[in-house]
Formats: sequence, structure tokens, C-alpha cells
Amino acid sequence: MAPLFVFPQKLQALEKDDEEEYQGNRLFVQNAIDIARFRPSELEEFVKGVSFDLSDKEIYCIEEQDVFDRVYSLVRGFSSLAPSCKFILAESLRSNLSVLLPNVDSLVRVSQVQDDDETPTLDRVTSYRNAFKIYSFFLLHIILTEESNTGSSNNAKVIASSRKKQPVNSWNWESQRGRMLNLIANSLEINLSLLFGSADPDENYLSFIVKNTFSMFEKATLLKDSETKDALCHIIGACATKYHYTEQSSASIMHLLHKYDFVVTHMADAVAFAEKKYADGTLACSLIREIGRTNPKSYVKDTAGAENIGRFLVELADRLPKLVSTNIGLLIPHFGGESYKIRNALVGVLGKLVAKAFKDVEGEVSAKSIRLQTKQAMLEILLERCRDVSAYTRSRVLQVWAELCEEHSVSIGLWNEVASVAAGRLEDKSAIVRKSALNLLIMMLQHNPFGPQLRIASFQATLEQYKKKLNELEPVKLTEGMTDGVPSDNDSINGEGEVDNGNAEEVTNYQPESLTDSLAHTEQEIASQDSSVPDVGNVEQTRALVASLEAGLKFSEYIAATMPTLLQLMASSSATDVENTILLLMRCRQFQIDGAEACLRKMLPLVFSQDKSIYEAVENAFVTIYIRKSPVETAKNLLNLAIDSNVGDQAALEFIVGALVSKGDISSIAISALWDFFCFNVNGTTAEQCRGALAIICMAAKSSSAILGSHLQDIIDIGFGRWAKVDPLLARTACIAIQRLSNEDKKKLVLSNGSRIFGILESLITGFGLPDNIWYAAADKAIDALYILHPTPETLAADLVKKSLSSVFDGTRGDALQNDIASGNSIVLSTIQVVKLSRYLFVASHVAMNQLAYIESCVRKIQKQKGNKGKVDSEGTENAETQKDNGINAELGLVASEDAVLDTLAERAEKEIVSGSYSEKNLIGECALFLSKLCRNFVLMQKYPILQASAMLALCRFMIIDAKFCDENLQLLFTVVENAPSEIVRSNCTIALGDLAVRFPNLLEPWTENMYARLKDPSVSVRKNAVLVLSHLILNDMMKVKGYINEMAVRVEDKDERISNLAKLFFHELSKKGSNPIYNLLPDILGKLSTQDLQKVSFCNIMQFLIGSIKKDKQMESLVEKLCNRFSGVTDVLQWENISYCLSQLSFTEKGVKKLIESFKTYEHALSEDSVMDHFRNIINKGKKFAKPELKVCIEEFEEKLNKFHMEKKEQEVTARNAEIHRQKVGNMEGFVMAGNNGEESAESDIAEGVSDSEVINTPVEAQTESSNDESTSKLVEPEESSGACSEVTEQEEETEIQSQRDNKKGASRSRVKKSNMKDVKVTLSATTQRVTRLRKKVEE
Repeated sequence: MAPLFVFPQKLQALEKDDEEEYQGNRLFVQNAIDIARFRPSELEEFVKGVSFDLSDKEIYCIEEQDVFDRVYSLVRGFSSLAPSCKFILAESLRSNLSVLLPNVDSLVRVSQVQDDDETPTLDRVTSYRNAFKIYSFFLLHIILTEESNTGSSNNAKVIASSRKKQPVNSWNWESQRGRMLNLIANSLEINLSLLFGSADPDENYLSFIVKNTFSMFEKATLLKDSETKDALCHIIGACATKYHYTEQSSASIMHLLHKYDFVVTHMADAVAFAEKKYADGTLACSLIREIGRTNPKSYVKDTAGAENIGRFLVELADRLPKLVSTNIGLLIPHFGGESYKIRNALVGVLGKLVAKAFKDVEGEVSAKSIRLQTKQAMLEILLERCRDVSAYTRSRVLQVWAELCEEHSVSIGLWNEVASVAAGRLEDKSAIVRKSALNLLIMMLQHNPFGPQLRIASFQATLEQYKKKLNELEPVKLTEGMTDGVPSDNDSINGEGEVDNGNAEEVTNYQPESLTDSLAHTEQEIASQDSSVPDVGNVEQTRALVASLEAGLKFSEYIAATMPTLLQLMASSSATDVENTILLLMRCRQFQIDGAEACLRKMLPLVFSQDKSIYEAVENAFVTIYIRKSPVETAKNLLNLAIDSNVGDQAALEFIVGALVSKGDISSIAISALWDFFCFNVNGTTAEQCRGALAIICMAAKSSSAILGSHLQDIIDIGFGRWAKVDPLLARTACIAIQRLSNEDKKKLVLSNGSRIFGILESLITGFGLPDNIWYAAADKAIDALYILHPTPETLAADLVKKSLSSVFDGTRGDALQNDIASGNSIVLSTIQVVKLSRYLFVASHVAMNQLAYIESCVRKIQKQKGNKGKVDSEGTENAETQKDNGINAELGLVASEDAVLDTLAERAEKEIVSGSYSEKNLIGECALFLSKLCRNFVLMQKYPILQASAMLALCRFMIIDAKFCDENLQLLFTVVENAPSEIVRSNCTIALGDLAVRFPNLLEPWTENMYARLKDPSVSVRKNAVLVLSHLILNDMMKVKGYINEMAVRVEDKDERISNLAKLFFHELSKKGSNPIYNLLPDILGKLSTQDLQKVSFCNIMQFLIGSIKKDKQMESLVEKLCNRFSGVTDVLQWENISYCLSQLSFTEKGVKKLIESFKTYEHALSEDSVMDHFRNIINKGKKFAKPELKVCIEEFEEKLNKFHMEKKEQEVTARNAEIHRQKVGNMEGFVMAGNNGEESAESDIAEGVSDSEVINTPVEAQTESSNDESTSKLVEPEESSGACSEVTEQEEETEIQSQRDNKKGASRSRVKKSNMKDVKVTLSATTQRVTRLRKKVEE
């Protein structure tokens, strides 16, 4: 019998040493051959010889010493073999082992036949066992050797492949590796108990196999080969489960999971394979127990390991849900751990279990009940985790709920509870949680079990009908139940209105058909008022349907209630919030949720967002909702948007329509459909729709002006025709269309219909055909159109002003009326006169503004012509003489003088608009003088608010045009903006101040404080406009941030939410400029706010917001020093509290903490206040969280120093307060002694009152108090007699102070006690009188 083969620790251990002579029955290498000395041809022959012996001899010939030595020699030098030799050797060993495995089963049959003589069988078993071990060992060593050289061999292969084409039978290691590992894995499936003589194989064998298998799991590239990976998983599963190598395998798996993230899924596959292959979950249970008993604190430091363990648990729950569900109790305690990654994983595990572990409904009723209870407990944990302290965990829980909804694993009874949680998380402070909540609501809508329409009215109507049906059926059912003698108790709805578990499946299966059908026909049922409803079956089914309808109604109400929150999220600074909110609103619109359509229209202003992703989200949503329809539907959608939009939405709509026209998303067919609506070619078109269509066409014309050219006549005929009387705004829209015409179309219009169009515009401006509220908007656009179309607009505009003026001051009374108004006399104007005067002022001022714009356009046109001429000249078209002249002009400066002349002429033309020439005033100038006097007639202005609004608007326009006129009327403007009773006037003037600050910054600079004062206006409208104006000026560098910025900071806490949001937006944008100006402004804002009458909460919110906008660590560190320095010289306790609060809101770095410690001297005097001390304690707690050990020691010492100093300060205050009380008492006592000179009676009465007080205060210590009074009095007269007098008096006064506090609370009882003790006072009065007499004598001496 051959020696036994024992698995060595390494290959070289098989070589026999002299020291191992005693191990005689063990197979060693006797004659190792150095294959390095062979030539390639000799080595190949040697390998072929070994291969021939392995194939020609017995299968267990490998245990023969000669064969064993030669194979060992080749395996030892395997890396140096040629590829062909490697292939021959590996294939020989692999094929022999594959033949050996089936022969093991034959041994079982042979052993059963030869029961009488077991010796030959045992010998063969030993030989087979040796051969099995040797083949397995050598194959595994070949695999390990080749894998260790993978990097270098890959490089060699790349080089070789570039030089020479490899043969067909070349060494392909990946395929060989997979086959060899599969063979080893299959070897574990044979009856090894016969080979090894026990149920478990040799310990060394298993240890060697498992150790090297796990070492191969450490290579990510190896695991990419599916065949290799499956074989490794097979080996681990078999060893750990079949051969009870569980404990060691679990330890190795845990080690790999903590160390490598790429093994997570592969280990889960291995564990799942073991359970499914052998129907034994021992390995999985062992791992879960190991994870469960791990200290949760250990995962806080090992974040990578925690993440890997968590992923493994989720993968395991996905593959083995039932097994994990039975062991989930071991993992639940980790919910209380600090590692959010483990909690995230457990949440994912619960989600997998809920979705997969409870699908099997077979089994006993008790087992089914237990499973349902377990599932319900898991769902409750998931709901509870929605309030986890970690935002990552809250987000993960919501993601799990979304997955459950997608897999239809959430029951109807729980649906609304989940919806409520998701709706609440929309207001979470973390963006990732809000994103997950939005995605969850999207998923709930998409997979809701209530139907494709979720309108509240539809649900209510259908629910009412089925409730009536249920009420009709219930008496019948009740009668049947009472007939049997027992009431029916099969209610499918519990007391809380939820569907019972017993009928949940019936409701879910039945509901989609009946509920969807009923909802689809709801409107027809309501219209026909048909009392009959579809019969859904018996009472239980009807009750289940009613419960489903109630749940659906509640769900619709939950989603509809989120619309205000979704509006806020659309204004979020987070792009993900906006994008996902738009997606949710689109889904809500699809399911007809109430309010979704209106909310979607609020997204239009987001097209101006600088964030590209937000703009793309809005554009995609807009195209999906309104554009991707038939051309007629697209046109109808767009014109309806134009009709219902406000001014801001129209600007956004114009922007996005122009962009879509440029991109071709709005096709020419859709434009044609819009023209059909405008021309009333579509049946049922209204004047309002006609206006909306023209408005959209005007928006499209901004990108392609040729759109309007084909319907010029229609624009004039319809836009200014009879339909303009039906919808007065149609004329205004037609004026806009005229302005958007191309230059060619404008010329064509003037040539063909010039007189007509100018006549129409003039009658529109000077006539009274339009209502007042529409006339101003129409006249505005009409004057603009005149200046764009007319070749000499100033002549026509002058006629307009004259006609408007004559309509106001016509006849003999006109001049007198004008003089009365200008002189400030108190007069009475008729309504018509007020309207005409207001219109005249509007026309004159608007003409003046257009004249200014017209002058600037003429200057630009001349400059453009000069530029074009210069460009042509530079191209060499002029002759040499011309070039010479231009050169001379350039040298003399004549070219520059031409530009100066042009600028002078433009400036003179602008001045003449209002100021006129040197000798006389022009038409607008006369109006300006009159207007200035009119606005100063405050009595008249207050009497007619409409006239004041028009007059002040005109005044502001004239001031914008002319600097001199502006300077003369600035005082008037600020007087009106501060004192005008009409908030409309104040708002208009506030807006005008912004324009004036842009045009004449030097004139407005001294009035900066007055402009900031508008932020304190009682009107919401004025404050909002003030915030907008100042934000525009400051953010565009047209106004310097001065010392009044604190007023803008106060607006952060404005009562109006929109103003508050605008102020926050201002500071948010301001923080992006340069190096964040807020950093420099913060100390000044702090000082100003501390002196204002602000509530504590408001102050804290403002400063917290401002400090939050400072992100740089250096600025934070510098602020620590600045704020500490503000303590110096401040004695106000409120300011101490405010400064310390701001310090507590800073994000402290290590340097910041050191600066705070170094600045101790600056704030030590403020530490006596408890509130200040609380803020410093918050700072210390913050510092401890991030501090390194060295810094932590400094922080702790600083904390001790603060506490010690705080206590000392408190003691000093108490001492000082007691000393002050003592001083006052001493003064009172001296006064009492001196008062004794005035008479004995007064002294007696004083003493009597004092005695009575002392008796009331503390009767048990009467004698002590009286003696101490005597002693202290005598010692006050002669203080040099004893040094302890002061201390005695101090103690007495402290006691008196404490007693007096109690005395104040009992005033009523005190007076009663006085009366009762009066007799005792009289008894002791004579003795007291004698003592006072003696004391007075001493004082006199």
C-alpha cells in the first residue's frame, strides 16, 4: 500500500527533509527534477511522457513515487512551461480526476459485493483517496500559480500576439480555469464519505480547498468570468453546508465583505446557492447571526464595511426572502445603531421581505396569521423609519415604499397612510428626501389601484351612489342573518374604515374593473341623473367597493392638498426639487388631480432660470402638455394659455414660444391653425380666442417676423374692427402685432394703408371708445406703433398732444381752469374732466418717452451708417485722394469732432423735449410746468386719487427725460412717495425711483436713505416693489450697498411671504457676487438690528439666514474675531445675547475655535449672563464633534474656564447686590436714628411698626433679631469697638431680604397679624423707648 498523501501548507513542503524521516507513512517527493535545465524540445518530450503515463496506467498511478515526483516537478515549474506544455499537463490531470470521480460510486457497489473480504477494497479506497487528494491539490496549485502571474502573462500575450499568430490549440487560460474549478466543485458532490471514512472529509483537505477558494474571491477580474464565479460559489456552498464547514466559511465571508465591495453580490450568490442546492440555510443563518451580534458602534467607524454588509443583507433578502424573514429579529436591534448605512440596508431588507417573503398563502390558518402579523410589523417599522434622524435613511425608506408600490405590495388599507407620509416629507429639510418623496408620489399615482381618473367630484358622486345601493342591500342581509338566529359578522370594514385582511384580496381583485368602469361613466351618470348603478354582487362585495371608493377619495384629497407645497418646491433653489416637482405635476394632470393644471401654469416663469436643467425640464413639460398634439389642439392650448396668463406668465410664454418656434417644435401647421382661430375660420371661435391666437402669433413673430406678413389686412380689419368692441384688448394686441412686423412689411403697410392705419391709431388714442381700464394699455401700444411706423412721428405725436389738450381745456373756461389748477386753488372737477386730464397727462408723458427713444434710435442709425461706410472704405473701394483726405482729417481730429457733434446734437434734442429752446417753451415743456404745479396741489390730488396716479406717473416720466426737471422735483417726489394716501401712487413712485437711479445716479445718491425707507411702508405692494427695485439696483451694481442694508434684512421676516422670499432671494444672489459682500456687511447689520424693536425670534431667523449664506471657512474664522471684538465697549445685555447667538450659528473650524479661545478677554465680562453662557455652551458642543484629540483637550479646558468664570461672575453679582442692599439699610437706619430727634412718639411708632414686621416675618427668631438689632445699632455708633459688626449686619440684612420676599407674597396676612400683635408691642414699648433715649444721648455726645 502506497504512503498516505497529506495536504501540505505549501507546495515545497512535499519535498522530504532529513528531519522528517520519522514520518515514514507519508507521501513525499523523493527525486525532484529541475526542469529548468531541459531544453524546450526535451521539456516537451518530458511533459508528453508524464502525460502518457497518467493516461496509460491506472487512474491512481499518480501515487506511484516516480510519477508523483515527475508531476510535482512540472507543477513546481509550471509558470516556466510553454503554453503547449501547460495545456498537456493541465488537461491530463483534469481528465484523470474527471475519470476518477465516477469510479468512487463503483467502489460502493464493489464494497457491497465483497463483504467477506474487505482488504482489497480498503486498499483501493486508500489509493483512490490518495489520487483524489493529489489531483485536487495539483490542479488548485496550477490555478493559483497561473492567477498569480496573470498581470505579467497578459502583457506577454499582448506582445506575442502582435508579433506572431498563435496556433489554434494555444493555451486559453480562462476556459481552462473554469473547467478545472468546475471539476473541483463537482468532486465535492460525490460520495466522499466512503473515501474519507466519515461523513466529513479530511480537515486538511477542506481547509486547503476553502482557503484557496476564498483567496480567489479577492480578485475582481477573476469573478467577471461567470463560469469561474459559479464554480467558486459551488465550492463554498458545498463545503459550508454539505460538509459542515460553516463556522470557518462564515468568518471568511465576513472578512471579505468588510474588505472588498465587489464580492457582495457574489457572496450572496454563494450563500443562496448553498440554500437552494442542499435545502439547508445554515450558512445564511450563521451569517445573519454574526451580523446581528456585532456591536452597532463598530459600524460607525468602519463605514465601508457597513455599506458592504448592508448591501449583502439586501442581496440576501432578495434571494432568500423566507429564510431572512424568519431571522429578521436578529437584525432589528441595529435600527438603534448610529450607522445610517446599516439602517438603510435594513430598510431595504424589509422592503424585499414585504415584497417577496409573504406571497405564499398556503398553510394552516395560524401560520398564515403569523405571517400576516409579521408583514404588518415590518410595514409599521418602514412607516416609523420615515422619521429617522438621518436624511439618507428617510430617503431610502421612501425609495423602498416606491418599489413596493411598483410591485403592488401595498394594500389599499395602507395606501393612504403611505401617501400621507410622502406628502409630509415634501417639506423635509433635506433635498434628497424631498426628491424621494416626489418620486414616491409619482409611483403611487402611476400604480394606484383606484383608476385612471382621480377627480374628487367624480369619486364623491360615485361613492354616494354605491352608498345608497349598500343601504338598500343591508336591510335584506340583516333580515337573512336574523333568520338564522345569529347576526352576520362578515363585515369587510373594521371600525377605522380600513379593509380587513380577509377581504383585502377580494377587494384588490375586484376593484380595478368595477371602480374604473364606474369612474369612466361618472359624468354620464351625473348628467342623466340615473339612480341605477351597476350591480356588483352581494353586500360584502358592495361594501368592499364602497371602502375602495372611500380610500380612493381620500387619496385624491391627499394629492390635491399637496399643491401649495408643490408650488413652493417649484421655487426651490435645488434643481432636483424643481425637476421632480414638474414630473409629479405632469402625472397629477394625467390623473386629473384637482389643482394640477393651475400649478403647472405656475412653472412658466422658470424658463428664465439660469440653471439649464430646470429650463430643459420646463421646456419638455411644456412640449409634452401643450405642443405634442394635433395642430388644432396645439393652437387651442396655446391661445388658452395666452388668455389666462398674467403679465409675468405672458413674458415667460413669449420666451418659450419664441424658443420652440426657432427649434421647429411649433410647426408651421400649428401657426396656420392659430391664424384660422384669429380669422374666425374655426366654428365657435370667440373674440377672446381670436385675441389669444393673435397674441401667440405675435410671440412667434419675435423669432420669425415673416409670420405676420401674410395676414396684414386681417390684422387691420379684425384687430381694429367690430371685434375690438367685443374684446377691447384685441386692439392692443393688434398694435403689438404691428410693432413686430418686419421692415419690409412695415414699409408695405405704410404705402398701402398708411393713412388708414394712422387714422385708426389716432382715433384709438384720442377717442373714448375704450373703457378706462383698457384705454391706457391700448394707448401705450398705439403710441409705440406710431413711432415705429410713421416716417416723421414727432409731427403726428404733436397733433395727438394738442387734440388731447384741447379736449381738457376747451372753450372760454379752459384757460381759467388751467390757471386755477396751476395756482393751487381749491376747485371742483367733474368726472369727465378728471378722466380727460388724466388721459392728456398720460399721452403727453408717453409721447415724451417715445420721443427720447426715437432720438436714441436715430443716433444709433447714424452711427451704424458711419460704421458701414467705414467698413466699405477699409475694403479699398476709395481712391488714393480720398484716403489722403481721411488721413489728414484723422490727424486734425476731425473724425472725433464728428462724434462729439453727434453727441452734442443728441443731448440738445433730449433736453428740448422738456426744457425747450433758450427763448421759448415747447409743447411738452408747457405740460411739464403745468404738471409740476398740479402735483403740488395736494388738496386737489387727495380729492381725486385717479388724477394723482396719472399726474405722478407723468411727472416721473418727465423727470426720467430731463436731469434739470428731475433735480427740481425730487423733493416733491419723495414727499409724495412718503405721504400719499394711495398705495398705487406710492408703488408707482417707488418703481420710478429705480429708473431715476439708473439714469441719474448722482442726483439720487443723497436720497439713498429715503429709498430704503420705502421698505418700511405699511403697504405690502409698496414694500414688494421697494424690495424689487433695490434688489435690481444693488445686484446690477447701479447702487452701492450702504449702511441701510439692515432694512432689507428685516424684510426676510416680513409678514408677507412673497416679500420674505424676495428678500431671501436678494441675499442669496448677493452672496454670489465677488467674495460675498454679506461677510463684510454682517457685523454692521448685527449692530443695526440690535438697536431696532425686533422680536427675538425674528432677529434669530434673520441672522441665521444671513450667516448660512457664508460658506468659506476663512470668512467664518474672521467673523469669529470680528464678533468677539464687538463685545468690547458694549454694556447692553441684549447686544451681548445677540452677538453670542451669532457666534453660536457660525460653522466652527479648528482655527475658529482657537480664535474664540484667544479672544476670551473681549467677552469675559458678558459671561455672567445665563443666556450668553448657553450660546457659548452650544459652540463648545459643536466644537467637540469635529475636534481632534489635541483640540478636544483645549476645548474641555476652555469649557472649564468658562464655567468657572461664569460662577465667579455670578458670585460677584450676588455680593455686589448684597452690599448695595446693606448700604441702603445702613442709610435707612441712620435716618431712623436721626429721626428720633424729632420726638419720642415718632420713634415709638417706627419701632412698633418695625417690631410688628419682624414678628410677622419670622416669629421663631424674634429674640435673636431684637438682640442683633440692639447690637448692630450700638456698633454702628461706635464701629471701632468691634471688627465683626459689618458681618453681623450683613447676615441680618440677608435674612431680612429673604424674609421680605416671603412677606411680599402675603401682604394681606401681614396686615392682619399687625393688628393682632399690637398689644404685645405696647407692652414692650416702654423698654424700647428707654433704649432709644439712651442711644440719642450717645449720638448727641
